[in-house]
Order: sequence, then structure tokens, then C-alpha cells
Amino acid sequence: MNIDELREHLCSTYPDLCPLFSVEYGDGMLMVDSSRLHEAASDLRDLGFDRLGMVTAVDTGDEFELVYRVQSREMHAGIFVKTRVARDVASIASVNDLWPAANWQEREVFDMFGIVFEGHPDLRRILLTDDWVGYPLRKDYEDERIIRRPDYI
Repeated sequence: MNIDELREHLCSTYPDLCPLFSVEYGDGMLMVDSSRLHEAASDLRDLGFDRLGMVTAVDTGDEFELVYRVQSREMHAGIFVKTRVARDVASIASVNDLWPAANWQEREVFDMFGIVFEGHPDLRRILLTDDWVGYPLRKDYEDERIIRRPDYI
């Protein structure tokens, strides 16, 4: 399957979320609803995306945006899969069963943002001590040791 065939398949499977691909670099972006993340990830893996390069999150203030970077060595292509979860829910299905590389990356996102990955085999802190209070990369994180930057920066 080449990148054009992949685009056709993804657009027919997710018509409301049709990804846009960069012709120059072969990278695409697929935005999926959080309830369909595991389904979309499974579909991509079955299509030949055999490598998970990254799992991270962004705190937008109102919600969290999760970003996954998957790659196909055969197609020489990559896709950013993005989804959003509400701050008050902060829970999503783990993709560890699809790509074992997600194990530590999901743990890091859990440790820094407090996002729970349902079905993760060992979801516990990985960077901070077990008794650490809070999640340092959340915008609402408070710690007396933090030196806030001035508003003009």
C-alpha cells in the first residue's frame, strides 16, 4: 500500500476526520474522537504502521490533546494521530496491546499529566517518586518551588 492508497482508505474509514498528508515528507495527521482512538490505532497497525515513535500530551487549559506518532517502515511514512480528552475525565484506552513501545511512554504521560490509560498493564509513576503530589505538566499545577515567568515573556 502506498501513501495515496492509505489516504483513500483512511478517508473512507473516517470520512469526517479525513487526514491531510504532506506530499513533501509523507507525513499525515489523523484527528480521531477519543472513543475511536484504539480502533483507529488498530486499523493503522493492521495497515502496516509497525512502529510507535511517540506518545505525548498537551494541556490546552480546557482539555488535553494526546499526540501519537506512528510510522510504517515499509511505506516510509508517518502519521500523527491526535485525540482530545476532557480535563475532568482524563482517561483513554491504552495502545500498549498494539505497540509495546507505548508502555513507558503512556506511563510518562500519566506521571506528568495524570491521564489514565485504561488497560495499561503497569500504570504507575515512572519519573517522579510514588509520593509526589500532582502532575507537573498540567497548567493548573501548583508548587511553591516554581518560579513563574513574567507575563511579558
